[in-house]
Amino acid sequence: MNVKNFALILGVVYIIAGILGFVPGLLREPGPNAPDVAVTSSYGYLLGLFPVNSLHNLFHLVIGVWGVLAARHLNTSRKFAQSIAVIYGVLTVFGLIPGLNTLFGLLPLHGHDIWLHALTALAAAYFGFRTVDRDEYVEHGGTMAK
Repeated sequence: MNVKNFALILGVVYIIAGILGFVPGLLREPGPNAPDVAVTSSYGYLLGLFPVNSLHNLFHLVIGVWGVLAARHLNTSRKFAQSIAVIYGVLTVFGLIPGLNTLFGLLPLHGHDIWLHALTALAAAYFGFRTVDRDEYVEHGGTMAK
């Protein structure tokens, strides 16, 4: 898989996740030990696993649309993947720190979101920072020795 396909697939997955987060039947009420958030609209656990709220869902939609749009060109796909690696790496760390695990009450980043964000960051880092392969380079208009 190349970085353009990665951007497209990640974009579609995050658009779907953002949409599903607004479906009340797919959300479970947060338990009594769940961190409090200031934005309680659509606050719950998507599929009973991933804490989300309306801002979190909108964030997923924005990331998804960005990925789909970035997938059209090699450079934008690579910059998307690099940016996602950094953004989701930071969100992973925030999820581990009490007080920051709700991003000041705006976005729930705790629980299973931590490992999901970590996996997203690692995959994005692989595609964003790896050496460009020959097909990608030629497609972008360059030449490369065999």
